[in-house]
Amino acid sequence: MCVTSRSPTLKVGRSTDLLRRWDVRDTEVVVVGAGLAGLAAARALTAAGRSVTVLEARDRVAGRNHGRHLAGGVPVEMGGQWIGPTQSEVLELVRELGLETFPTYDEGAALTLYNGTLTRYTDETFGLPEAAAAEVYRLQKALEALADTVSLSSPWLTPDAAALDRTTLDAWLRANTGQGEALAFWTGLIPALFSAEPSEISLLHFLFYLKSGGMLDTLLATTGGAQETRVVGGTHRISERMAQELGDAVRLGSPVRAITQHEDGVEVEFDGGRLTARRAIVAIPPTLAGRLRYEPALPGARDGLTQQMPMGSVIKVQVGYATPFWRAAGLSGFAIDLDDALGITLDNSPPDGSSGVLVGFFEGAHARRAALLPATERRAAALAALVKLFGPEAAEPVDYAELNWMDEEFTRGCYGGRLGAGVWTQYGHALAEPCGRVHWAGAETADVWNGYMEGAVRSGRRAAAEVLGLLG
Repeated sequence: MCVTSRSPTLKVGRSTDLLRRWDVRDTEVVVVGAGLAGLAAARALTAAGRSVTVLEARDRVAGRNHGRHLAGGVPVEMGGQWIGPTQSEVLELVRELGLETFPTYDEGAALTLYNGTLTRYTDETFGLPEAAAAEVYRLQKALEALADTVSLSSPWLTPDAAALDRTTLDAWLRANTGQGEALAFWTGLIPALFSAEPSEISLLHFLFYLKSGGMLDTLLATTGGAQETRVVGGTHRISERMAQELGDAVRLGSPVRAITQHEDGVEVEFDGGRLTARRAIVAIPPTLAGRLRYEPALPGARDGLTQQMPMGSVIKVQVGYATPFWRAAGLSGFAIDLDDALGITLDNSPPDGSSGVLVGFFEGAHARRAALLPATERRAAALAALVKLFGPEAAEPVDYAELNWMDEEFTRGCYGGRLGAGVWTQYGHALAEPCGRVHWAGAETADVWNGYMEGAVRSGRRAAAEVLGLLG
């Protein structure tokens, strides 16, 4: 167990200098990471009158939110970007910070491409033949019935947790259907949610994720679902506004290397110096948190967890056009491509529709293969897929931008960390449980909207509440 009311005891033989150092600490709480989780934690602590220092490895804030501009100054998000109507904490935060939202374009028909056949649809069939659509729906209801049994706070205590956890999602799907088109749909859909393959995900983890986000219809829908709204100017502005409030408390270009716990505080070593504090909140992906050096060493369960929670594989693509030409053809811009590597696309145009933007994703195994290609070949593959979906006009963009999140040193993947077979039941209890004076935050540690911006904000506030309760 990690939780202790007292931190590990300092070794005998402390020097006078070290004792004097702990008489006057540099700050009360050090937060590692200036993404949504870390900044939300720092903001809550500061509002409670506590002194905080945020150490961020990058030269920018916002973590997995990252903004760019296409030709003509059109803002696009290269990281997380959508907010759903049930994501109350992040919506309220947007309002508090004086930012505005606008609806994702969702008018017209959607598209599905499978085995060379392109299907337009406006219903809930995903463009599948009747028998395949019925089978997809049957599997969805079976999975959601299982998800209803999952404990969000303690998934490892779910009834039949061990059996659910030792089964991969891929194994469950193949054991429960022999319908080829339905299986192809599910195996193409899962990377869109996890940036990972069904064979890489525990069934228990998938069920937890379904329940955490309000079930599959909510996760997939645009209007009324997780892709409903965007932030004017980009979601990175949420973190930028919080950082502006915190001022000099946020230090950029300061990668943390080590955290040492003493009986009355922590010492955090980063590129450029050291800080002493009473407690630390580590708000970076678990796989990166596991690469820091801890003294004393963290318990084996926590280290074992971080060794087995890789980030997803994704390359996000933004393609700019002079106009959103697909709208004139009665298309919403949403497409599922089961034939090509660019699996999902949506309309990502600015709110006034003055130009057109399609956003697409190389995900999971497709992303890993695409990452090996020269950039010119990857761009050509993306445009070729868009031409199949939206016609020859898609071959003539005015701009193209991509971001390979696997190569980002201080993220190492998106959208979030995943748990493979057996990990929840063996190590899950260590995911959010504090280790002495070190607390954990980040979207992966949230039990509601796990892996999303909403989960990140909730996790930061939860970690801040833990710390405030212990500071007294």
